[in-house]
Amino acid sequence: MRLLLIEDDKLLGNGIQTALRQLNYAVDWVQDGESGEHALKIETYDALILDLNLPKKDGLQILKDLRSRHNNIPVIILTARDSISDKITGLDNGADDYLVKPFDLDELTARLRALIRRHSGRSTPLIVYENLQLDPAAQTLIKDGKAVILSPRELAILQILLENTGKIISRNRLEESLYGWNEMVESNAVEVHIHHLRKKLGKNLIRTVRGLGYMIVKK
Repeated sequence: MRLLLIEDDKLLGNGIQTALRQLNYAVDWVQDGESGEHALKIETYDALILDLNLPKKDGLQILKDLRSRHNNIPVIILTARDSISDKITGLDNGADDYLVKPFDLDELTARLRALIRRHSGRSTPLIVYENLQLDPAAQTLIKDGKAVILSPRELAILQILLENTGKIISRNRLEESLYGWNEMVESNAVEVHIHHLRKKLGKNLIRTVRGLGYMIVKK
């Protein structure tokens, strides 16, 4: 999953980015509102973590402009503005969640998982497909009642495909979900991960749609 973090506090931003990357999220971090708005226009993200008190452009205005463009990316506001009126304003202008600083990182990640889960149309925390059961929170996969060891990026690819069964996901979209701006992407990285998934889960689970991408057939 690829996230955008717009936060001008360097110490806090670095801490959030580092922690989320350790949880296998790809995180792009910018430190002012204009850079954040530019990133949202040129990149595709699974969720946005947005501070409100930002230089160059206020976070609330970023949110308003984002929703005016009909961009429905899940947004969690992360701010020191803690009044009820501030929370109401943020939520009424399109935020999906509102978390006040200081915060607990475990709570932030749980809220992110919930936002992404709802956005993908799932009502339950587990992703179940035939004999597979994937737990995004625990980063585990069960097949036929037994644990299957997957790398973090194999799990990430599998989650994206399972959350979009019946849809073709392009190689570029998978790369964007796995790697942030400063991470090197080998030319055949996605193909290698797909190959490993097929070896571990069966060659027929993931279909290659020539020239378009990959998909898992909807049952």
